[in-house]
Amino acid sequence: MRSADPSVRAIVESATLSPWLVDDVVSRALVEDIGAEGDVTTLATVPGTLMGRADLVPRAAGVVAGLPVAAWVFDSVGHGRVRMEFGSIDGATVAPGEVLATVRGPVRDLLTAERTALNLLGHLSGVATLTRRWVDAVAGTGVQVRDTRKTLPGLRTLEKYAVRCGGGVNHRMSLSDAALIKDNHVAAAGGVVTAFELVRKKYPDVPVEVEVDTVAQAREVIDAGADLVLLDNMPPDELREVVAYARQSGSRARLEASGGLTLERAAEVAATGVDFLAVGALTHSAPALDIGMDLP
Repeated sequence: MRSADPSVRAIVESATLSPWLVDDVVSRALVEDIGAEGDVTTLATVPGTLMGRADLVPRAAGVVAGLPVAAWVFDSVGHGRVRMEFGSIDGATVAPGEVLATVRGPVRDLLTAERTALNLLGHLSGVATLTRRWVDAVAGTGVQVRDTRKTLPGLRTLEKYAVRCGGGVNHRMSLSDAALIKDNHVAAAGGVVTAFELVRKKYPDVPVEVEVDTVAQAREVIDAGADLVLLDNMPPDELREVVAYARQSGSRARLEASGGLTLERAAEVAATGVDFLAVGALTHSAPALDIGMDLP
């Protein structure tokens, strides 16, 4: 692994992230960013002996996520010569101008690592910030906000970590973690209950979620014993009807609203009694939090 500092590995592990995964993401990002000849601007203008410090500072309010990943970037470029002092923690709400962290070391290393570190930190903080807005919108309802697999290739684990930093919860990480029977599976199998039973038979120990778009389908799969029912694009009155049916039938199925959700409607949908809101936008549409690096 590029990062040789045991303290940086420990910071990453304490964030429940895999050092091997973080190293893979960071290594590929640095190869892409630095190129074969290195940072030619910095190499030409900054003396190799010049030491300095820089602050990582948000330009807007938000929720920070990815500080351990940024630390890995600086340590990888600096080969142990750069040290990061944290002024904040992942999951914290931060204000414009607040110092998230200070990095110290050779200025060449600081400038070479800057863009890769800020790209990852800004993106993950953007995911956390948007997630927090959704979580705040349904506060007090008992409903949890969940992500989806609509993530950037190669960044799923980090993006789902950022969702947790924002107060959300994670859906399945991969196709093998749980079954999610969608409309195309139903079409191929010949029916929603048939599809459910086929999955149950082949993978009896795997949790099964079934996507439905009508109340009638929801009743069918609840009666069949689905663990989780995804209610796709249902209006609030139909959501309430399904919730009432599930409770009256004594089903243990948990209910997830998905499709067409907006922040403005989040509280209304949560009030129907569903257990989850599935929000793909948390990862596929989150704007980056603007974070800069300032040398004094």
